[in-house]
Amino acid sequence: MAPLLRDLIEGLHDPRAPLLHVAIDTGDPKTKSDEERPVVVMVHGIASSSATFTYVIPLIEQTHRVIAIDLLGFGGSPQPEGAEYTLEEHVAAIAHTIRSLHLKKQFILVGHSLGCLIASRYAATHQDHVDKLVLVSPPVYLSPDEISDPRAKARMSGYLQAFQYFRANKDFTTATASVVSRLLPIEHVMEVTEQNWEPFVKSLEHCIESQTVISDLARVDRPVDVVYGRLDEFLVQGNLAIIGKMRGVTMHVVPASDHMIRKPMAKVVAAAIEAAPPAS
Repeated sequence: MAPLLRDLIEGLHDPRAPLLHVAIDTGDPKTKSDEERPVVVMVHGIASSSATFTYVIPLIEQTHRVIAIDLLGFGGSPQPEGAEYTLEEHVAAIAHTIRSLHLKKQFILVGHSLGCLIASRYAATHQDHVDKLVLVSPPVYLSPDEISDPRAKARMSGYLQAFQYFRANKDFTTATASVVSRLLPIEHVMEVTEQNWEPFVKSLEHCIESQTVISDLARVDRPVDVVYGRLDEFLVQGNLAIIGKMRGVTMHVVPASDHMIRKPMAKVVAAAIEAAPPAS
């Protein structure tokens, strides 16, 4: 599909999409100094909120206007009746919300986990808006049938079986998430509750288990920085390597980090945000 037609089709969703909760906006667009600062838009992952970026924002807020948006169905954002929480719905809501901010220049788009998948599709369909893409802990998943390496195939099959179990066993999943959440250093960084159960299970099924991040990134003609932890419990190394070989992609591995953006990873993410795009 031609890029112009693809962007038009994607844009048709925007007027009908709900406005999302802008949890953080450190800028005042009325001041000249703020207009001169680079803009960063942050999109969190599944079962989370803008609390995901707690350790990143203090590192960049003096030099950037930082905007953090709660995804459809999560944090303070709405849960529309009949929503299926497909990738297209998430992207349409993000696009509508970004457009409502009346940003006057391109911005750096940062996604974490599920937010990586949404940010990649947004960048593919709204490329004129994005200056650079920073993907943190991207869950790059393929169908096991598409994977030749036996270890990667087994790991991918295990993840899919686990996700299906989580979706089918609400009491187990919410109870387990509650225990894990209490052990994490950031409040509200992971919550699976009665309130967000439907957005959680539908986003898991429609965006993470069935995804298009590799083909979306192949359409992105902007610099892409990927930051991931070597101890990431949701990472399939062989799948991630496919992205690492793409043109314009720079990989950053954080040795002692997992899926969550803790302080060591936050420093690498901030450095990726602040780095000037490579000369073309």
